[in-house]
Amino acid sequence: MTTNDPEQAPDDGGDTRLGSLEERLRAAQRAEAERTAPVELTGFSGKGTSQGNRVLSTLIGVPFGGLVVGFAIDEVAGTRPGAMLVMLFFGIIAAFVQIWRISKERAE
Repeated sequence: MTTNDPEQAPDDGGDTRLGSLEERLRAAQRAEAERTAPVELTGFSGKGTSQGNRVLSTLIGVPFGGLVVGFAIDEVAGTRPGAMLVMLFFGIIAAFVQIWRISKERAE
């Protein structure tokens, strides 16, 4: 090639704009590789797991709360075990209603 060839880059150490462009291109490629890299799940995570935990705590906590409140009413009113059974029943119904509401949410 001749020195007047417009296709040939000058040999004076390179174009600084080209070097800057190559550096920005490498940085963009690294960022894209990090963004699209598969995520390793190291345990339980995500909204589905959160919903499952909410369902479990609802199934345990709400009937147990009804049982405790019913037991307290029985102690005060002396109606053992009537109020405890009624409150346990209401607790189970309330738990199922809450689980139904949780199940209508989108897990994503």
